[in-house]
Amino acid sequence: MNLLSRRSLLALALALAVGVGSVAQAADQPKELRIDWATYNPVSMLIKDKGWLEKEFAKDGTSIRWVQTLGSNKALEFLNAGSIDFGSTAGSAALVGRINGNPIRAIYVYSKPEWTALVTRKDSPIRTVAELKGKRVAVTRGTDPHIFLVRALQKAGLTEKDIQPVLLQHPDGATALIRGDVDAWAGLDPMMAQTEIRDGARLFYRDADANTYGILNVREEFAKDHPDLVKRVLTVYEAARKYAVAHPDELEASFIAATKLPKDVVEKQLRERTDLSNGKIGKPQRDSILAAGLALQEAGVLKKDVDVAKALDQLVDDQYAPATN
Repeated sequence: MNLLSRRSLLALALALAVGVGSVAQAADQPKELRIDWATYNPVSMLIKDKGWLEKEFAKDGTSIRWVQTLGSNKALEFLNAGSIDFGSTAGSAALVGRINGNPIRAIYVYSKPEWTALVTRKDSPIRTVAELKGKRVAVTRGTDPHIFLVRALQKAGLTEKDIQPVLLQHPDGATALIRGDVDAWAGLDPMMAQTEIRDGARLFYRDADANTYGILNVREEFAKDHPDLVKRVLTVYEAARKYAVAHPDELEASFIAATKLPKDVVEKQLRERTDLSNGKIGKPQRDSILAAGLALQEAGVLKKDVDVAKALDQLVDDQYAPATN
């Protein structure tokens, strides 16, 4: 065999190897990214409305499937089942999920909200948390409002055993409160803002610092298999967050289009109770989530032998974070 023939065979072998590698890489690339949108995650609605993820992944032939989640509990449920790859939760809910065996990683902050408070009707005699003893309280387990309620009861010297929890998803909890089926509700925006404006509901207990941050999570397996895709999703999220800060009217327009809520309700949530100024999970976010976890442990919701700080370290993963300001 002459030198030319050998070179030709080597070139052919190299071409075949590259081709096989390309086919394998294409096979590994998911045909679809599954990501949630939620009324408690305004940035998600802006991204969905603008089609920015679709544009980012169009060149790969990867489609985007949007799935609405009605609360952190549903987002965690979908993540655990592999129904979505990225899901929006409160930081405290993500921590509890991780402790309970949900293999997720917290990778981004989409908001600093005051999205939960304890709510009652305008004609209710309830004025303090202590007055919830023996009362029916609507709550969605596994969410920040649930954790907020537990911590509020703890401060008042009560536990969940002292009330009658009525387990409902957030929208149903709002309806039950106004209808008179429950005495109070661990509320969540934008339903909470809607009951205030439309029905005169009262937020009788507020504590902005006990609201943990809005966190975007990813399935651990997905992140391990596709770290580059996680980074690209977060790059879109970070650009959208900055755009939302610079164009609040467009954020509100996307919110209204997705929820069909009145402008005054949307403004109350976004302008009065939502801070989009930071996208990084840093020390303030870690401290807030850790404080919630320790409070839940003290209240008996988490077992005493759980290492909450270690679980937080296992949850938070900042290697995918885009540059923020």
